[in-house]
Amino acid sequence: MDLGIAGRKAIVCASSRGLGRACAQALAAAGCEVVINGLDAARLEATAAELQKATGAKIIPVRADVASTEGQAALFAACPEPDILVNNNAGPPPREYRDLTRAQMLEGVTANMVVAIELIQKAIGPMQARRFGRIVNITSGTVKLPQAGLDLSSAARGGLTIFLAGVARQVAAGNVTINNLLPGAYETDRLKTVLGNAAKRKGLSYEDAKAERIASIPAKRLGDLDGFGAACAFLCSTQAGFITGQNLTIDGGAFPGVF
Repeated sequence: MDLGIAGRKAIVCASSRGLGRACAQALAAAGCEVVINGLDAARLEATAAELQKATGAKIIPVRADVASTEGQAALFAACPEPDILVNNNAGPPPREYRDLTRAQMLEGVTANMVVAIELIQKAIGPMQARRFGRIVNITSGTVKLPQAGLDLSSAARGGLTIFLAGVARQVAAGNVTINNLLPGAYETDRLKTVLGNAAKRKGLSYEDAKAERIASIPAKRLGDLDGFGAACAFLCSTQAGFITGQNLTIDGGAFPGVF
């Protein structure tokens, strides 16, 4: 399927690995010029070279902390008027909720709610002026199905979801869409940390904790990164222009609800 976005410019945050990288690769394969982002310079450069070789697209690596004013400025210096913005940022480490300090709570809300809003504020005006914009936020399946230890992450991402639900309706008439991808279990560094903590808490090996998690998923497997990237690219397509303010859960059936 031709997604109709060849030649568009995209910023994909936290995209040197994992879910962000999968989204960047899918957009590059669809013909977009993609700004990728990360903190590890060597990994970022390697990812840029690999994506460019795999897709032939122009890939621009920007080493930056998206939570900082300077980092956001660096992203928009590389791509002043993106057509596509994919928000992604690492969540706070799993913690017992009673151990959270005020500083940790504020840091978590900033990283997983405020930063995405700030980036959208910068990107959305030119999108409206051009009458084309696609914003996708990678949140988490825990927004719908909370997990112990991830309370702060779930709350911050849930706040982002509610905040943007109203914004999405305000900008829809200008062909600007805002949607959220809610990943379940993908074998990312984040999941490895969660499983490692679960293994320690239950007195299991990592492999046993992983097998236990897989057994809880109706699909009986972890998610495929390429599939996740393809879902992101579709939400950024011309064909998806009538989809906005939605939460697409991609978790192999783990969330038990209908809506």
